[in-house]
Amino acid sequence: MATLTYVYADSTAVLGPLATHAEPHSYDLCAEHADRLTAPRGWEVVRLVTDHVEAGPSHDDLLALADAVREAGRTAPPPVRGRHAAEPAPVQVGEIARKGHLRVLRGEG
Repeated sequence: MATLTYVYADSTAVLGPLATHAEPHSYDLCAEHADRLTAPRGWEVVRLVTDHVEAGPSHDDLLALADAVREAGRTAPPPVRGRHAAEPAPVQVGEIARKGHLRVLRGEG
């Protein structure tokens, strides 16, 4: 993995180590695309990365996966049945405003 950054003022594309935070005009590339990178005519490519090391899952990634599996494995409590059980009313959704392709919806009920 590598991070590609453009320096427009110098007509330079810099391929460096994977960035730890997002920057404007920066793009993370896999090893295959980093190796095949070319720049437009008249531009220079500066390669600060020679070995592309594929990062495995981090500790946080593994914890997030374990939490998702636990959540999916939880069973919902059985519904309460009987004459005293309150049945929820069905939710009616209505459009209250529209602007272009965006809509504002309101739940009724």
